[in-house]
Amino acid sequence: MTNFNINHERLLKIILAPYVSEKATFLGEKNNQAIFRVSSNATKIEIKTAIELLWKEQKIEVTRIQTINVKGKRKRFGRFQGYRSDWKKAIISTKNNQELNFTNFANLVEAK
Repeated sequence: MTNFNINHERLLKIILAPYVSEKATFLGEKNNQAIFRVSSNATKIEIKTAIELLWKEQKIEVTRIQTINVKGKRKRFGRFQGYRSDWKKAIISTKNNQELNFTNFANLVEAK
């Protein structure tokens, strides 16, 4: 993989939030994976470097990334119809014995 010169500020804006659901918890326990909401124009290389930057104290190494574009749902607001925004989901796979610690995720983002 070639090294790209990616802006440090951009990397901190790519990862929006961890995505917590029943399926995400199952993937985390069984396959050592985590799911994140990411910026809709982020590339896989940017997502990988952002994850490794945010968890560099734990020395997390990302092995695989899968991205999914999620379409917004159609919703009704009284008699009007509207759409929720489209968003992008990233499934991150880490090495076998590595686990992402979300307890101080907010502190990581604020400190950077």
